[in-house]
Amino acid sequence: MASREYPLEKYRNIGIMAHIDAGKTTTTERVLYYTGKTYKIGEVHEGAAVMDFMVQEQERGITITSAATTAVWRGHRINIIDTPGHVDFTIEVERSLRVLDGAVAVFDSVAGVEPQTETVWRQANKYKVPRMCFINKMDRTGANFYRTLDMIKDRLATVPAVLQLPYGAEAGFKGLIDVVKMKSIVWDGDEKDSEYHEEEIPADYLDKAKEYRADLLDLVASEDEQLMEKFLLNDDLSEEDLRMGIRKGTLAFSFVPILCGSAFKNKGVQQMLDAVVDYMPCPLDIPAAVGTNIKGDENITRDSDEKGPFAALAFKIVADPFGRLTYFRVYSGTITKGDEVYNSVKEKRERVGRLLLMHANQREDIEFAMAGDIVAGLGFKDVTTGDTLCDRENPIILERMIFPEPVIHVAIEPKTKNDQDKLGKALKSLSDEDPTFRVRTDIETGQTVISGMGELHLEILVDRMQREFAVDATVGKPQVAYRETITKKIENIEYRHIKQTGGSGQFAVVKVTIEPSGPGGGYQFEDEITGGRIPREYIQPVNQGIQSALDNGVLAGYPTVDVKVSLMDGQYHDVDSSEMAFKIAGQMVFRKAAQLAKPVLLEPIMAVEVVTPEDYMGDV
Repeated sequence: MASREYPLEKYRNIGIMAHIDAGKTTTTERVLYYTGKTYKIGEVHEGAAVMDFMVQEQERGITITSAATTAVWRGHRINIIDTPGHVDFTIEVERSLRVLDGAVAVFDSVAGVEPQTETVWRQANKYKVPRMCFINKMDRTGANFYRTLDMIKDRLATVPAVLQLPYGAEAGFKGLIDVVKMKSIVWDGDEKDSEYHEEEIPADYLDKAKEYRADLLDLVASEDEQLMEKFLLNDDLSEEDLRMGIRKGTLAFSFVPILCGSAFKNKGVQQMLDAVVDYMPCPLDIPAAVGTNIKGDENITRDSDEKGPFAALAFKIVADPFGRLTYFRVYSGTITKGDEVYNSVKEKRERVGRLLLMHANQREDIEFAMAGDIVAGLGFKDVTTGDTLCDRENPIILERMIFPEPVIHVAIEPKTKNDQDKLGKALKSLSDEDPTFRVRTDIETGQTVISGMGELHLEILVDRMQREFAVDATVGKPQVAYRETITKKIENIEYRHIKQTGGSGQFAVVKVTIEPSGPGGGYQFEDEITGGRIPREYIQPVNQGIQSALDNGVLAGYPTVDVKVSLMDGQYHDVDSSEMAFKIAGQMVFRKAAQLAKPVLLEPIMAVEVVTPEDYMGDV
């Protein structure tokens, strides 16, 4: 039986998240250095960051894809995912947070809370991920810890629990005031190997430190009756009790620990790692993974236990020179190299050829993975993002991720006949990797159209096609990804699909009512058939036919959204009716009804936030 190197309570699965340029990757590079994972710090601005391993990332100095690594600090195994901050790559944050237990939100102390900060914060709320804040770049001109703190409180609607205050500011930033220990931590220099030491808090910082400690004590004492009793008795708490209370409040989402520092100047990162160990959850602290049985009619849970039945969620696919890499989080049980597992979403068996522990784009072969591990596998053939891998005898479908719809699309054409063959393979590989990248063929023009989350998103993907797949392609101008909908209710529209020309024929008659489901209502299907007018086995094919018709609207060929379809009546034939006949009838009756229901075009609506100094508010 395989055994763990680290017990489950000493695991920390965390993500680093923030707005672009807040310093996530710089912070992660320091984490790797101080934990001994790397022996040289790679700087983002030099294109040398370990976690930004793609050529496109190094050229642009931004993170494009989430990168995973594992480090050890104070006897704890920390699985880290560094995520992008650019809005075009928000899917990388989404799928990372889905499988993580905790997160560190990094803030630029000059800019404070920025638009994408709010987006990633909402994503963390959605997946109920406990988090802490690292207010970074305290050495920059214009750095303001207290303004950022107010923004965290107001714009993120959270309760901050301040554990550290900055000692000095801007060019004079020396270190931290630790309000848990009530000591100042001072660095001897800005270099990566600069020593730091504890001192008494300087007199001009003491009142501020006492004020924030009093606030912290109030927050912590209210989390636990025993701590409240100790606090009322002594008007203080021991350092051990305080840490225990901070951990409890963080995991209960009562408040969010606030730390500060300057990753670039190598100050505060070790203390942030201490806080990850002390306050972030281990897999045993989070609720059991929730899923359903294969039919979807019964909820099932899986506890974090290597002895339980195997269950894992595939959250990322990467096309790799050595094969197709599947990243997955193990929630329960153990998987060993060579094992056969069951893809419960696609109801297919898969075999894992190799198991890998990833360090950015470097890999380490491992023999097994257990509950709590985040690893990659080679050898899976049909696994896609969001699929569940499990034990064949104990199947479960874990909660899947919902991906945003693309907002922009461009036509793409190969430059030569040789490129034509390679283009198809490249597009298939890239769309397997990225669920927000869609490929379709325009029925009217025959053009291949690619869709994504923004111009940068598509620009990066086209660049990757050229570099990784040697495909030369011509790309058209970006076009808006319109949608279609209907504005009028149309009742009892009938379509008769009857073909009887000798031999087995086709027979399906369906009658539907269609109506708008309202903005954001999505597609809704209701079965109103009574008395067996259409057998049960033909109802779903009608639904499938309608859904296939939604992909190409009747007005201009754009996808149709926000429609409710009620199947009212129909007829069948004992011999000539089939699933295919009813699927075709469903497709055609929807097109017929939609043409009568006053179809209209919808333009994408974007929520835009403009941040401006108060002095210019009137002009804006």
